[in-house]
Amino acid sequence: MQILKPGKWNLSELVADPYSPAFKSKLQEIESKVKEFEKNKKNLVPSISEKKFMEMLHSLEEISEKFGIVSGYASLEYSSDTQSDKITSLLTKMRQLGSEIDNRTLFFDQWWKKQIDEKNARRLMQHTGELHEFLRHKRTLARYSLSEPEEKIINTLDVTGHSALVKLYDKITNAFQFTVKIDGKTKIYTREELTQLVRSPKAKTREIAYKSLLSQFDKNKGVLGEIYQNIVLNWKNECIQIRGYASPISVRNIGNDVDDKTVKALISVCRGNADVFRKFFSLKGRILKVKKLRRYDLYAPIQKKEEKKYTYDKAVKIVLQTLDSFSPTLGEFAKRVVTEDHVDSQIRVGKRSGAFCSTIAPKITPFVLLNFKGRTNDVFTMAHELGHAIHSIAASDKSIFIQEAPLPLAETASTFSEMLLFDRILNQVSDEEQQANLVEHIDDLYATVGRQAYFTVFEIDAHQKIGESATVQEISEEYMKTLKEQFGTSLSISPDFATEWTCIPHFFHSPFYCYSYSFGNLLSLSLFQRYRKEGKSFASTYVKILTAGGHKNPKNCSKSMISTYHLRNSGKKDLTISKTRPEGLKV
Repeated sequence: MQILKPGKWNLSELVADPYSPAFKSKLQEIESKVKEFEKNKKNLVPSISEKKFMEMLHSLEEISEKFGIVSGYASLEYSSDTQSDKITSLLTKMRQLGSEIDNRTLFFDQWWKKQIDEKNARRLMQHTGELHEFLRHKRTLARYSLSEPEEKIINTLDVTGHSALVKLYDKITNAFQFTVKIDGKTKIYTREELTQLVRSPKAKTREIAYKSLLSQFDKNKGVLGEIYQNIVLNWKNECIQIRGYASPISVRNIGNDVDDKTVKALISVCRGNADVFRKFFSLKGRILKVKKLRRYDLYAPIQKKEEKKYTYDKAVKIVLQTLDSFSPTLGEFAKRVVTEDHVDSQIRVGKRSGAFCSTIAPKITPFVLLNFKGRTNDVFTMAHELGHAIHSIAASDKSIFIQEAPLPLAETASTFSEMLLFDRILNQVSDEEQQANLVEHIDDLYATVGRQAYFTVFEIDAHQKIGESATVQEISEEYMKTLKEQFGTSLSISPDFATEWTCIPHFFHSPFYCYSYSFGNLLSLSLFQRYRKEGKSFASTYVKILTAGGHKNPKNCSKSMISTYHLRNSGKKDLTISKTRPEGLKV
């Protein structure tokens, strides 16, 4: 393999030129497919044949895949340059078209949820194979569905509603640049470059980096807070007042196909065990020989020397070797993402911060966005996102409706891949480096379990407060309350962290997404313990788990993952179930 350097992804497999006649032809083909599907409305009667029902499902799959390719292209292009007017315009156009397609095919969804009787619904589901769970879940959403005209209005307005607000947030925050003076030298940083400094061995550098980041967001808290307030009110107005969900978080829970009780238990367990991390932070303070850590020092390395740097080529190789040594099948899946130029790893002004993996369609290799800076953490981020990619590829024989695992399970392969990498690196370094790596690993466990759970605690309270007309200042006070609860007396928190919530894109993009990180990481820890007990033989079981995609209920799927271990190890002590890379992870 040639020496790899950070670069941009190649999206030509999706769309070669969005302004060409070929692109127009793609849109015309989608239009003709939608028109043909609309003719099926007359066939939607209780006695519809199983064959005809499946034909309609397959037609919807085809429309979803073809539109997913063109809309996915626009979304990926926008992520790579959020400041481009042309790309922004294209994305808006695709979202508008998506809304129109949703409205024109809505009659099928409405019929399935609300009009066909239970007896005939069961009859049809018996012949739908792996789509059974997908269709069952849709029917559970019936009670929250509105009339067809009302649903069409909501679809139409969302293009200029929540979606537009999120796009505005991204445009503002991804344009931020940070002027930082360190050791007498002034430099302008992007957010991604700035986050390197929060892991500096120098306490002053860490403080300067945080202050620069937080002050920029604080200066803009008025407009960012207004965006967030409107997103929350939009969520409340539609989901609570109009659709009738019990609470704001119930919307996400039901969408994830998990009950409120399960999520409440997860958050309760994380809060109840916050002292585990508090003790760790106190210990870390002693290792660093300070009376008490400051919030600026949360991710401070315990080694005084500069952290090890990786070239992009070295990072790719170590991640691929790690996956390949566990399972050659998964290693080959990950290699496909790299060799097909489906990775955007450069740091650029205007590019979306953080990292993600995007699955466009089942038969298309996923695309991965990184902001690679050469730190150890960047290598783990790569492993994490390639973990998402292999999860998608493993389930690529599934329908587009069920290929992607629900959010609580979506973090399985990503965090498991990180654990494999951590295990590999830990066995190749000195005792001193092992200690440093172990401390950083616990930092990450806090960031993906404890921190994300408390993000959810904050969101629950923030949605309630905003529904009661809370100001931006009051939202910030609520955020400080959650910080003080999770850290206790283990470290000191300066007032500038009160507006840290404006830095967390998930609050804006996907309300109540964050608990999925806690859920997924805890589940992955359980699976990794199985691997340590069973050894190489676990690889085939694990691959089988990934191939399930999203065609199983998360609760039942999680139980089967864990219970299989207990059945195979009857008489042994049950293992306690103690990373996607959450945006804001290392901030």
